[in-house]
This record gives sequence, C-alpha cells and structure tokens, in this order.
Amino acid sequence: MTDKTILVIGTYDTKDDELSFLAGVIRDQGGRVVTMDVSVLGDPSQPCDYSKHDVAAKGGSTIQAAIDSGDENHAMQIMAKGASLLAARLFAEKVFDGMIVLGGTMGTDLALDVASALPLGVPKYIVSTVSFSPLIPADRLAADTQMILWAGGLYGLNSVCKASLSQAAGAVLGAARAVQMPDPDRPLIGMTSLGTSALKYVVPLKPALEARGFEVAVFHATGMGGRAFESLAAQGAFACTFDFCTQELGNHTHGSNISAGPDRLTNAGANGTPQIVAPGCYDLVDVVGWKPIDDKWAHHMQHAHNRLLTSIVLNAEDCKEVARAHSRQLASANGPVAMILPEHGLGEWDREGADLHNANGLAAFLAELEATLPDTVDVQRIPCHINDARFAAKALQIFDNWCADGTIAR
Repeated sequence: MTDKTILVIGTYDTKDDELSFLAGVIRDQGGRVVTMDVSVLGDPSQPCDYSKHDVAAKGGSTIQAAIDSGDENHAMQIMAKGASLLAARLFAEKVFDGMIVLGGTMGTDLALDVASALPLGVPKYIVSTVSFSPLIPADRLAADTQMILWAGGLYGLNSVCKASLSQAAGAVLGAARAVQMPDPDRPLIGMTSLGTSALKYVVPLKPALEARGFEVAVFHATGMGGRAFESLAAQGAFACTFDFCTQELGNHTHGSNISAGPDRLTNAGANGTPQIVAPGCYDLVDVVGWKPIDDKWAHHMQHAHNRLLTSIVLNAEDCKEVARAHSRQLASANGPVAMILPEHGLGEWDREGADLHNANGLAAFLAELEATLPDTVDVQRIPCHINDARFAAKALQIFDNWCADGTIAR
C-alpha cells in the first residue's frame, strides 16, 4: 500500500546514513518518500528531490551567501526560512502528507520553524537529540508537533539510534494514514479552561454552542495548551474565542516558565477574530511543583495541585500588574472584544469561604482592569461567580447577539 508520502528533511551532508535509514523504513512499510536537503557546506551521496540550493533560493538567498556569512546561525536561519516556505508550498500542492525532520540543535531549530509553517492536522515529527529539553520554548512549538528523543544519535547508525529512527518512521507514516483533518466547513470556537475542579463553565457552554452549529475546541491553559490556542488563533482558525482562562498571561508576567509565550491574548485580536474574554484564575501563578519554590513567593498562599504543579496566590499589587498586562494585550485587537467580569470570583478555589479566597486581590484586579482597559473593549461586570450559570448565560447572550448582527460568521 503506497498511499501516503512523507517529506524527510535533514542535513544530508552529515546525516546521510541516518536519513536514508529513516526513508528506507518508511518505504518498507509501504509509504513513499520525498527528500529535502538543508545542508550548507557539503553534499548528499545521492541527489535529493529538493536540493539545498532550492531551499536557499526559496528563502530569498543562496548557499554561497550562507557560506560567505561566516556565521552558522545566520546560515541555518536562511535554510530554516527556505525550508518552511518550501514545505508549506509543497503541502498546498499535495506533494506530501506528513513531515519528519532529523537533527541536533541546529536541525531542531529549523524543524520547529518548518512544523509551525504547516497547518494543524499535518503530521509533524521531529527526531532530535534535544527533544523535550528546556532548550525548546513553548512558543516555538506548533499545536500538534510530535517529538522523539534521538538517543545515541551522533556520528552514524547503531542499534540504539535505529530504535528511535524506526519508531519515528512508523509513527509519521501511521499518523499520515490515520489522521482526520479538521473540518474547514464547520465554524470552530476556541475556548480556554482548566479542569472542572477550578473552572466549570465548559460544562454548560460546550453543548449549547454545539447545538448552535459550532464545533468547540477546549484548550488546557497550562502553558502548552495556551500555546496551541494562540497558534491556531494566529492562523485565523476560530470563528470566535471564549478565552475564559487567561492565567498563562499572569504566569508570563510574573516570570513562571509555565507560559504560553509573550503573545498570549493577542493573536485572535490581530486577525480581527471576535473575542469574549474573562480572566479566569487571574490570581494564580503556576510554578513547577517538583522544583524549589522561589523565595519571592515565601509569603504568598500556595496550593500544591499535584506533584507537577503548584499554584501561588497573588497579592493585590501582583493582581494589578496582571490586570495591566490584560489591558496591554487587548489594546491591539482589530476585532470586537467583550470582557465579562464576575464580581464574586474567577476560580472555584476563590469563592467566599474557599481555601484560596482572595477578596483583596479580586477587588484590586477588577478596579485596575476597569481603569486601564481600552475603550474598544466592551466591559460587562456581573454579580456572580465565573462558575455560576449566570456567567455562562451572559457569554451566550453576547455570542448570540454577535451571530445575529453578523459579527460572527457561520
């Protein structure tokens, strides 16, 4: 069965044997292969389908210019730009069905750009000596990137690295055969949330929106989920966003590495996508639970959610800083923004009488938001908690009005 084609990308001057092995496993499983060389200095043993000269030209440069720069980082950025643009064009032309890139730090840097250039649903596999490393920031990862650690992967083939390479080859081919691509004809709502122990609005909202003919994708706002949400928002994938857990913006503002990147709460607005926003769990900063907690949080309330994650409760001044960050991000929106502000709390643990109730923080946050939000944001303050039925009803009311007046396209 030669039903799917995999694009194999790498530096064929230094990793010819490994890339050829990878391609051979794919072919042995019935798949087809097209190859792309992103080398700079050397040449492959056999010509690739897309040469390094093709890649550099697509990036608006030449291999000689990359060499003459005398800077390996600059040279690889030329190749990363060219490979990304070329891969995107080839996929649009239906040349391949899935992509796999092999590399060390240089190849991984390029691979992250190529993966981000391809739409959601296209299998994207990165075989890297630094997979899952802190070297890789969240904002470089495409929404559905797959990675495998290339153990024993320097200087030629061996039984250890073959184990990783063969798994990756089977995985990308299997993914290309099995993937169900998103339905472009059904309007999609992007919603952010945490688990129902903290935020419960998804329970009534998701079926209500589906009954209105919309598909709903809910993103777990713990760094990587927000990164995926922003990645799709940047592509204009959403008919509307229900961004009701913006905690990652607070994480980023206060230096936590559980971050969705500096562009959190901006990409939907940049595309003019209608946004309904509520700052769910704004007063919590999540930190890595298995690491020592920074001394700056010593006098803050803390909640160990599990062995991976601990939440820090912000004080009033901290909350004001988070409020100003929301205002800055939303000020650049090119589309309609409605901000719902529940006066009785924005997370289940912050209800009156709950363990992490933060009345002073909530009052300071709401006041600072109302003082700093731009006039372009429609602020709707309501006397309820974010997990109350009244909150979900208000969100649906705004949504229905926007559907009725054509703000949201069906």
